[in-house]
Amino acid sequence: YRVLIEKAMRERPELAEFDGQTHGHVVQKFRDLDKRLLQLNRAYLARKHWERLPARTGAGQIAVLRHEFEKKRRHRPIRQLMLDAGQAIQAIKPVFLMSPLSVAAYIPPGSVRFDLVVFDEASQVRPADAFGAILRGEHVVVVGDSRQLPPTSFFNNVSAIDEEQEEEWDAGISDLESVLGLFSAQGAPEALLRWHYRSRHHSLIAVSNHEFYDDKLVVFPAPDSTREDVGLIFHHLPDAAYERGKAVNRDEARIVAQAVMEHARNRPDLTLGVASFGIAQMRAIQDELEILRHRDPSCESFFAAHRGEPFFVKNLENVQGDERDVIFISVGYGRTREGYLAMNFGPLNQEGGERRLNVLITRARRRCEVFSNLRADDIDLTRTNARGVVALKAFLKYAETGILDVPRPQEGKAESPFEEAVAQALRRHGFEVDHQIGSAGFRVDLAVVDPERPGRYLLGIECDGATYHSARWARDRDRLRQMVLEDLGWRIHRIWSTDWFRNPEREVRRVVQSIEKAKVGRGTTEPLKPADPPVPSPGTSSEAGDNGIEREPSRPSRCAIQVPPYRMASVAVDLAGRELHEVPTTRLAGWIGEVVTVESPVHLLEVASR
Repeated sequence: YRVLIEKAMRERPELAEFDGQTHGHVVQKFRDLDKRLLQLNRAYLARKHWERLPARTGAGQIAVLRHEFEKKRRHRPIRQLMLDAGQAIQAIKPVFLMSPLSVAAYIPPGSVRFDLVVFDEASQVRPADAFGAILRGEHVVVVGDSRQLPPTSFFNNVSAIDEEQEEEWDAGISDLESVLGLFSAQGAPEALLRWHYRSRHHSLIAVSNHEFYDDKLVVFPAPDSTREDVGLIFHHLPDAAYERGKAVNRDEARIVAQAVMEHARNRPDLTLGVASFGIAQMRAIQDELEILRHRDPSCESFFAAHRGEPFFVKNLENVQGDERDVIFISVGYGRTREGYLAMNFGPLNQEGGERRLNVLITRARRRCEVFSNLRADDIDLTRTNARGVVALKAFLKYAETGILDVPRPQEGKAESPFEEAVAQALRRHGFEVDHQIGSAGFRVDLAVVDPERPGRYLLGIECDGATYHSARWARDRDRLRQMVLEDLGWRIHRIWSTDWFRNPEREVRRVVQSIEKAKVGRGTTEPLKPADPPVPSPGTSSEAGDNGIEREPSRPSRCAIQVPPYRMASVAVDLAGRELHEVPTTRLAGWIGEVVTVESPVHLLEVASR
């Protein structure tokens, strides 16, 4: 190894002059300038748009808009307004955010033209719905995932699903086509977006990446390998019995509802969604949750918070496009009270069922908790050949054991002699070091284990090896990759091979200093910054019910503010044989005053009820 380094320095004099600290300053300057360039581009675009705004005093279509602004009622319908003043509207608002059907409804042909039409979630858009928007643009970009759901009607005509109906139903995935599939069939140019940003822990995407994306996604590892606070968590509920005739598991629904209330008490800052495999299970969870919320209204502020990403309970058919910090998955299907297990998992048994599962298990950013009375070993693949059931077995196994049946040839092995030399030097100083942390396209070269929490890494060490020089762009190599890792909670230290070759003792001292700093700052870095934290309202706390789930230690409840009980006004209303609307206004005002004095603030409808 040293011979190769010496040869490289002789052949390339610039390597002999390389200094890690100087280069580090250059890299940091590049990062700062790159960020400033993005901000500058935003300001530049805003200014260009401002310069192109039509004069407010103009005639023609601007005059039409000014006339509509002055009206108090009887405004022109949007479709007519687009015909009369569409070009002026487009000059003021050059970007339209609409559904394909809204485009057809509100933008008449010939009123405006677009340079670019972009379809997001294109796998959910039918070609017939998309043609109207396509015909109004010069260029079209469709963005979607062919491994996720096309538009289907599996649940549309079903009000109550039992197991026999689900076995007979044909979802007909192969007969449905999206605009994404249409463009792919026509040979349109394609590009794969490989970097996966959503999941804060690699376990949240590992199964999908292997089962559906052929391990082509670049997944960044998280420093928490034991999944204490983030990642995929499995709750086995052997005593929760599945009611086969009604396609529901009420015991599991009750436990999931209790887990929702516990989340609302202990982690109201994190958004939450609940997804089930079927409609009956979804309704059972909703019913159980309504009962618990009625018994304990102290955390209603959580359910009213996060307006951008509100709490939901949905079935797997309706959850595509949603994402939350935490997702609870209720499998529902499983063993009956008598111990019988049918290899029927509703829509997962149908053609395209694996795509439904892929949607379901990739909704969480931070943590995904799976509730089931089944283990992976309970699923007998000799009794079904459904692709969705095969994927479900792999998912349950990974959720419980963390084992994925895929070879990891490099995991745990040094990538180069340079990397091995750094690891050996740190081990001599008493540190436990792991090699090649991560999977699927990106690995942290070395990671120092936290002695107080063996399942978590104190420091990630990047060597300028294959991962570094394989990057095609300086932005990816020197800014974005480290930014993503730090956003996931890593502390990163970089060692340059030329510096190590010249003075390995100095580089070891620098690494040890970084490790000690990481120990001091242990636990102070919160990798996720949830937006729109809930504002707790006053309420009365109550003890959480025992749901038999091992969860993280309880934190001080933000909903445990003690307040006096609510007082309801009692008004002596004497109508004297008349109807309420016949009572003099002054007397009505007096009664209203009594209610407001006791209950204010109070809604108008509540006052009328009193």
